[in-house]
Amino acid sequence: MEKRHEPGRRTVLGAAALGGAAVLAGAGTARAAGPADRAARSAPAGRPAELPRPLVVGHRGASGYRPEHTLGSYQLALDMGADVIEAGDLVPTKDGHLILRHEPDISATTDIAQHPEFAGRRTTKTIDGKKITGWFTEDFTLAEIKTLRAKERIPDVRQHNTAYNGVWPVLTFEEALKWAEKKGRERGRPVWLHIETKHPTYFRKLGLGLEERLAKLLRRYGRHTAHAPNFLQSFEPSSLKRLGDLGVKCPKVVLLDEPSVRPWDFVEAGDPRTTADLLTPQGLRWIAGFAQGIGPWLPQIIAQDDKGKLGEPTTLVRDAHAAGLVVHPYTVRNENSFLPLDFRTGKNPGDYGNALGYFKALFATGIDGLFSDNPDTALLAAAEFRRH
Repeated sequence: MEKRHEPGRRTVLGAAALGGAAVLAGAGTARAAGPADRAARSAPAGRPAELPRPLVVGHRGASGYRPEHTLGSYQLALDMGADVIEAGDLVPTKDGHLILRHEPDISATTDIAQHPEFAGRRTTKTIDGKKITGWFTEDFTLAEIKTLRAKERIPDVRQHNTAYNGVWPVLTFEEALKWAEKKGRERGRPVWLHIETKHPTYFRKLGLGLEERLAKLLRRYGRHTAHAPNFLQSFEPSSLKRLGDLGVKCPKVVLLDEPSVRPWDFVEAGDPRTTADLLTPQGLRWIAGFAQGIGPWLPQIIAQDDKGKLGEPTTLVRDAHAAGLVVHPYTVRNENSFLPLDFRTGKNPGDYGNALGYFKALFATGIDGLFSDNPDTALLAAAEFRRH
């Protein structure tokens, strides 16, 4: 996932936005789930006993090394040892198939611009209040989508990933489920997935509702039950509520944007609340009424100052845990351009900075897991906290 709105990456989030800061010494440290923990079925729904704590989610696979949402990216994340694979970002085709792309606009993640037969379908749309020009999944049948190949979304930062442009086709969600089932049988334990509904209100208004299609596929593969190996996530709370109403029982995680942003389903429903309202203890208790976790933006865990340097932990982890919610923040990446200023090394935005140090600072707050494009680095940091 990404923030639904994309202002400057270094937008300041002060501790006051979350109701005060907690000192690092007061933040709980995570520990590994021991044998007794793994055997207990009484673990909180958002903290499955069979998963370690803190866990590592391979964000769109191992997207720091391969083009995102490809079998190559998913397999590499699994080979690296990621505890959960984000086989999410569900968007529909014109004929109602769920496919896996970062956004409905596939200009940056496929080779569609090299297909002259589709040139006339480039258009401008308004999605969640934002005008976007490109090619959109809902304007193509699955057969047409399958003529495309995936490519690196941010080649200016990850030039090395462009070596894999064109290697893999665009995946359907069902293909990802089949891959997970096959790999689960091979290794003798299930492959856990983190699955996101993208822009669900927008697609529902087009007659392409995501939740019913997702629920049907989860049932087909036995992944709809309370102990199924998935998390479901969305920036729109009503999407998770709808999935619950459809009988999907697996843990649900509300993704949280910047404090000033209103979830788009709130905008459409006339609900005046913003993300800041959801970050309060009262808002977290409301979320706990239908979900088991939150997926906050990284500066909502540890604030950054006006220069982009890391500050003190906020109270969010403590407040969420008090409400019975797990905390899976997003997204840690190794490159300088994505790190707090004081964790960067050198001048090149694409070079690796002190990502290991940033991972450890985040894990020290007591989070239950996090999303990363670089699961190998994340796992190295997490191992230290799993021993406590």
